[in-house]
Amino acid sequence: MRTDQFTSFDGETIAVHRLGEGRPVLMLHGFIASARLNWVEPGIAQAVADAGFEVIAPDLRGHGDSAAPEAASAWPGDVLARDQEALAASLGLTDFDLVGYSLGARTAVRCLVRGMRPRRCVLGGMGDSGIMQAGARAAMFEDSIRHGENARDPRAGKYIQARIRAGGLNPQALLGVLASFVPTTAEDLAGLDVPTLVLCGEDDADNGSPERLAAAMPNAKAVRVPGDHLTTVAEPRLAAEMVAYLTA
Repeated sequence: MRTDQFTSFDGETIAVHRLGEGRPVLMLHGFIASARLNWVEPGIAQAVADAGFEVIAPDLRGHGDSAAPEAASAWPGDVLARDQEALAASLGLTDFDLVGYSLGARTAVRCLVRGMRPRRCVLGGMGDSGIMQAGARAAMFEDSIRHGENARDPRAGKYIQARIRAGGLNPQALLGVLASFVPTTAEDLAGLDVPTLVLCGEDDADNGSPERLAAAMPNAKAVRVPGDHLTTVAEPRLAAEMVAYLTA
C-alpha cells in the first residue's frame, strides 16, 4: 500500500491510501476510524485488490493522516462528500465503484445525491435512520465527545473517548464532522438508481434497517452478514459479499 496526499477544494490536505491495480474502487471508512482501521487491518482492502481492483481509500477529513481543522469554516455542509468529489476530479475518476462503511456509507449516499455516478455502490453498516435521521446519532456522538463518562449513555461516552485517544484524534475536528451533516430525504433516495448493495451485520441496529434503506432506493438490495456494527468489518463474509457484488 502506498499513501499519497492531495489538496481538497478548500486547501485542506487529505491522505489517500492506494493498493492494487485495476478498476478503481473508492472506499470510505467510518466515524472515529481510518482507512487502515476499517479496510486494511481486517483484510478487506487486500481482498478487493486481489479481485483485480485498485483500492483508493482516503482518510476522511478529521481522521487518520488527513487534516483535522478546528475552525468552523472548515466544516461546511457536505464537506466530506465535497472532499470525495475533489479527490475523484484530481485522479480523473470517471468509471469507478464506490464503497462506504457507517459514516463512509452515509458520505457515499451524499455523494450520490450530489450527482456522483459510480458503476456500483456498496453501503456497509447502514440502515434507513442512519441516512435519513442522522441527527439523532450525531447528537449521541456529540454528547459522548463533549462529556465522556458523564454523557447520557456513559458506556458509549467511555468507549468513544477511548477510541479518540487510541487514534490520536482531535475532538474539535470530530465535532466539525458531525456539524457538517446534511439531511437525506426519501425523495433523494428514490432518485438514486445506481446499483447498490446494502451490507449490514445481523446484530447491527445502530443505523436502522438496511432492508428499509434498500427498499427506498430503486436499484438496491440488502444482505445480512455475521456481526454487529463494530465486529462486522472483521468478518470474512463482509469482504466476500462486497467482492462478489463488485465482480458480478
